[in-house]
Amino acid sequence: MHLACLPRPLFLPLYHFQFTLISSNTTVMASADKSPDPTPLGQSMSVGQHMLDKGAMMLQSLKPVKQFSQHVCSFAIYSHDMSRQIETHHYCSRLNQDFLQCAVYDSDDANARLLGVEYIVSDRIFEDLPDEEKKLWHSHAYEVKMGLLISPRVPEMIAMPELENLAKSYGKFWCTWQADRGDRVPLGAPALMMSLQGVKPGLVRPDLVHQRDAKYHIASDSYKTSRLEIPEPEMISPFADYWKQHGKGFAIDIVDSEMILRAPFP
Repeated sequence: MHLACLPRPLFLPLYHFQFTLISSNTTVMASADKSPDPTPLGQSMSVGQHMLDKGAMMLQSLKPVKQFSQHVCSFAIYSHDMSRQIETHHYCSRLNQDFLQCAVYDSDDANARLLGVEYIVSDRIFEDLPDEEKKLWHSHAYEVKMGLLISPRVPEMIAMPELENLAKSYGKFWCTWQADRGDRVPLGAPALMMSLQGVKPGLVRPDLVHQRDAKYHIASDSYKTSRLEIPEPEMISPFADYWKQHGKGFAIDIVDSEMILRAPFP
């Protein structure tokens, strides 16, 4: 068969995400930054709905959800708007020794909102990623060593082995619900999140730490001493924490595209 006789791919309009590289000191409107009027969350659950949900819980295995084995609390900053910081609660399951996957909520309350998802990999896996991919990831060493990342209600001695693992890891965190700006439902494109660091504009807001510490009756500063001996990576990758190294962040906007309905010939 001649190549000229092969069927051409069929395209239809579609939306796709487009990355925009922005200066870390630039104010931008990205990822639906301008929130419209508050959207109703919906009606309260009926008694019948509660009964249906309880019945489903009894009949279904929910195996992936039951694999969540740890809860860590920290803070995050928007890659495209570093004036915004949020408290985050990560409920994580371990796929293997080098890979964690986490559902990220805005609190540990029963009615907490699901903000997004974070994938965490060891430095060994991270170093094998393409350099362009590494730019979307952040390091965890600083927030572990400075006591910003905690395991709520878990004694420090018990949490220490996992803290040592996390100090050498990297995370990729997508926020799909920007609840901090008042969105009552998830709006717009996902936002890439970064970890707090020891330089501006990535310094953690003291009021966020004080509020978190008061809730759990802890003093984050006291963890700095107990974590002093936690080993750090010999060198944080220059591609991770991209804003810190290059003064640039990433924003995502939705643009029109063409949708492929028939794959081209191999």
